[in-house]
Amino acid sequence: MANNFYKPGEERSVKVNDLFAKIAPRYDLINDLQSFGLHRYWKRRLLELTKLKPGERALDVCCGTGDIAIRLADTGAEVVGLDFSKPMLEVAKRRRSLESGIQNPTFLEGDAQNLPFDDATFAVATVGYGLRNLASWERGLEEMWRVTKPGGRLLVLDFGKPDNALWRKIYFAYLRWFVPIFGKLFCGDSQTHAYILESLKNYPAQQGVVGKMQKLNCKNIQIVIFLGGVMSINYGEK
Repeated sequence: MANNFYKPGEERSVKVNDLFAKIAPRYDLINDLQSFGLHRYWKRRLLELTKLKPGERALDVCCGTGDIAIRLADTGAEVVGLDFSKPMLEVAKRRRSLESGIQNPTFLEGDAQNLPFDDATFAVATVGYGLRNLASWERGLEEMWRVTKPGGRLLVLDFGKPDNALWRKIYFAYLRWFVPIFGKLFCGDSQTHAYILESLKNYPAQQGVVGKMQKLNCKNIQIVIFLGGVMSINYGEK
């Protein structure tokens, strides 16, 4: 059955915006539940890999509720979090007020496929669970590469596709049968979280990102694998 929030082509951004408007109030809670809290570790690992230094500039694309952007700012870097969902950004700004009390990171509404920044602006560009949601994930990665300085780092954290066929089948069954329950319980609509599997099936995951990073001529490309490929971080340097 087709998912109400997954539409390829020109309708993609509208449907994804509808999705995040619906789930924004419960987004962080459901992340904790569906990942058994492990998403916090995966994001800490992402932060370690950035090697951010105080005073450097960093961009978190598709920043959502701001958890990655706020942790980047904790390093002393100057951080911008960008997202196209107003409800998610409202949560991010409230979280910033509670956790930091200062205007770093800066949160902006914008399009990840047409970033409002000059070339070579940031030392680091990250995206957590966002590239998969773009109408063109390739365009999103190209934009991250464009605004990153030479020598800068690009990092992508997202759901992966395990190489082991049996493990992949078990993992997809979890996404198909159990994760939508969280959507039904907390958002009143199982389709909000059935979307994850639908979007993942149409996304090339870690190996596809590696291929695109190679085409962009990134250096020192790495894949950090979690739980046999259930989650992954793609890393590359410009």
